[in-house]
Amino acid sequence: MNKVLRQFRSLPIRSRLALLVAAAVAFAVAAVSVTCWFIVQGKLYDEVNGDLRAAARMPVDADTATNVINNCTQTPSSQTGLNGFGPRARTMYYEIVKADGTACVFDDSVGLVKVTGSDKEVAKDPTPDRGTTRSGTDSKGNSVRALTMPLMVSRGDPRNRITVPGYALVIGMPLKSTESTLNDLALVLLLVSGIGVFGAGAAGLWIARAGLRPVDKLTEAVEHVARTEDLTIRIPVEEDSEDEIARLSRSFNSMTASLASSRELQQQLIADAGHELRTPLTSLRTNIELLTRSEETGRPIPPADRKALLSSVTAQMTELAALIGDLQTLSRSDAATPADRVDVVDLQDTVEAALRRARLRGPELTITADLQPWFVRAEPQALERAIVNILDNAVKFSPDGGVIDVVLKGGELTVRDHGPGIPSEELPHVFDRFWRSPSARALPGSGLGLSIVARTVQQAGGEISLRPAQGGGTVATVRLPGAATPPPEAV
Repeated sequence: MNKVLRQFRSLPIRSRLALLVAAAVAFAVAAVSVTCWFIVQGKLYDEVNGDLRAAARMPVDADTATNVINNCTQTPSSQTGLNGFGPRARTMYYEIVKADGTACVFDDSVGLVKVTGSDKEVAKDPTPDRGTTRSGTDSKGNSVRALTMPLMVSRGDPRNRITVPGYALVIGMPLKSTESTLNDLALVLLLVSGIGVFGAGAAGLWIARAGLRPVDKLTEAVEHVARTEDLTIRIPVEEDSEDEIARLSRSFNSMTASLASSRELQQQLIADAGHELRTPLTSLRTNIELLTRSEETGRPIPPADRKALLSSVTAQMTELAALIGDLQTLSRSDAATPADRVDVVDLQDTVEAALRRARLRGPELTITADLQPWFVRAEPQALERAIVNILDNAVKFSPDGGVIDVVLKGGELTVRDHGPGIPSEELPHVFDRFWRSPSARALPGSGLGLSIVARTVQQAGGEISLRPAQGGGTVATVRLPGAATPPPEAV
């Protein structure tokens, strides 16, 4: 059985569907055919039983019955005379059964019906109107339908009938024609069933091919993508179609579009990272070549210039390290945050820790804070890094002696500086990777800080926005879902 199932599962889907349809139709046709055959059989037997009961209504002549019993024989001696049973008598079985099971046939009987126990019971208990109908065989093995009833005789007037104790009358009809009809019906039903199953299998195969044609297209598209890595391919889908194939095709198109967009962003990131890395590497290489040439030629560089070169090399290495660190952080944030790195974070404590670092970087600035409790689910280190980046931007663009206002209330964190602000035409680009305002090109930074912030906030289920502040400066707003009290499992 398991081997058959494995072989079935190894077949193509269209073949399996065709086989399943054919099997279902075969089962239905077989059930209908068998039911039809039994219904017809019952109708034919009812008709034969009716004929037997009609023949039994005619009583046996008393003298004829006496003659049959006295000259008891199991072989009809002649087939002349109707013995009162009508013109159909010569095609039927007539015999009298004694209580001991001895059968005596009439002269016009077509043969001898084999006696059964039920026949002897009727002979022993000749209750009026008692009778049993059964199927049996005659002495030659032919199928017979027989009616057994108490023997009733009459003299002259058929209405005056007398039951003879100890004897039963058996009337039978051959079932050859009935069985022939049933056999012909079975053959017809078998042929019709075979044609129906074959037709159902062919129809099932055609339906499977037609129904799976979109799946074939989808398979071809997937194989094409796997072979060529061409993510621009799309599967045509009817707009008003809502079946499973259409949903699968739309999902595939959405997936390839997302992969194409992800690849484009990845390529853009590589190109932007290469461009950003080229400048500090070129400057670093130039400074190192100057130092190397000085050593090789024996012409020492003045101490002040040498110190400036070394300071420049150190700054460029620091810039490279910061850029590489930002790229690593951004690549980690591009992937889904693992569940084991997500925890309940006290946003108030995180902002206070970021404020301590911001005050060290801008000691000449005044940073005010109004913080209320708020708990969120996020990666603690990534969230603190994002808030530090926001405060670093505020410190970087604030004038000497400026003020930075930080407010945390109801899950909304706002950081407001009094710097030059961001032009409205540049606001749509502030969260793009490596994007830097033309006015900030000379300032340190990789252009990745706000991209990291945006991705971290989004993965925490929040949102971030920048807008010009009234009176000058910029307001950064971060909204994070959470609660003012920690969840029970974090207490």
